[in-house]
Amino acid sequence: TTISGTQRERKLPASVLVIIPFPLLEAMDGGTPPPMPRRPPTEPLPQQGTGDCIAILTVLLALIVILSMVMIPSSSPNLKNSLTILHQVPEGHVGVYWLGGALQQTTTTPGFHLKLPLITHYEPVQVTLQTDLVRDIPCGTKGGVMINFDRIEVVNRLKKEAVYETLLNYGVEYDHTWIYDKIHHEINQFCSVHSLQEVYIDMFDQIDETMKDALQADCTRYAPGIEIISVRVTKPRIPESVRRNFEQMEEERTKVLVAVERQRVAEKEAETQKKIAITEAEKNAFVSKIVMEQKLMEKDSLRMQEEISNAMYIAREKSLADAKYYQTMKEAEANKLKLTPQFLELKFIEAISNNTKMFFGNKIPNMVLDQRLLGNFLRDLEGKRNLEA
Repeated sequence: TTISGTQRERKLPASVLVIIPFPLLEAMDGGTPPPMPRRPPTEPLPQQGTGDCIAILTVLLALIVILSMVMIPSSSPNLKNSLTILHQVPEGHVGVYWLGGALQQTTTTPGFHLKLPLITHYEPVQVTLQTDLVRDIPCGTKGGVMINFDRIEVVNRLKKEAVYETLLNYGVEYDHTWIYDKIHHEINQFCSVHSLQEVYIDMFDQIDETMKDALQADCTRYAPGIEIISVRVTKPRIPESVRRNFEQMEEERTKVLVAVERQRVAEKEAETQKKIAITEAEKNAFVSKIVMEQKLMEKDSLRMQEEISNAMYIAREKSLADAKYYQTMKEAEANKLKLTPQFLELKFIEAISNNTKMFFGNKIPNMVLDQRLLGNFLRDLEGKRNLEA
């Protein structure tokens, strides 16, 4: 396309890029222009007003791009999310989008994603465990004493499948409604029905579970997507005068506990001594029993030995008696056989001969003279016996 002198002198906008072929530049510099092929007649150039509008729009677009590049790094997160096209969803979060202010049901997973700037608003919502720290919670006890909980930690989690319902009903700051504000209410409710002694000492270990159950009950009823994992409550701050009284009470309680422990130790020592004495007595009794049993066994052994000895002696004496009886019987039978008149006469003669006596005088004893009469008597007696047999 040839450019006339009038067209060359026209001022072009700074944003319009004109491409001129290299041979045409040589012709403009005074060289010989190359032969140009025949072309159909050119169309009339657009009017000057339309070209100025295009140029202005181009400049405005360039300015918007430059301003966005300058302002986005230093702008607020909401404005930055609205202006960006490419955005990143961190791990443990899901991407939630508002199109023209309307919450969309579609969520995105962690990674890089695209969106329309200025039209679509994006927010990352955490769906893993998170700890909400609630600070400086004042409350009054049943007795009217004001105490203050410095910090309460609530470990919670938003279920991934309930992100849309929760944000639709309570917004991105759902934890302010159901955790931060709710923990203030529940702490005040708990303190208002308990005394300082119960809140600070007696029931302090139950506050964690009480708060967890209260929060979870309301979340289950109104926001089921929120799961309360645990609640950690720190020791509350109480007035200095009350704290000193509690310290004195604790000291006295400690003294009482020390006295009780000492008494318990003394009782244990006495019980130990008693058990030792009982054990010693049982040991001695057991030893005495064993010794007595040993002596009894010895006596039984001696008795058995005596019985055996007596039995042996009786048996021996019985044997001797039987032998003597047998001997006597045999001797009696032998003597019975010997008692004949001839044997008696012989014995009579032997007895007289062994007892020889000298008699002097005019009369001799009749016994010596009547010995034959005795022999005859004996023979008659023996004869009678034989007849009777």
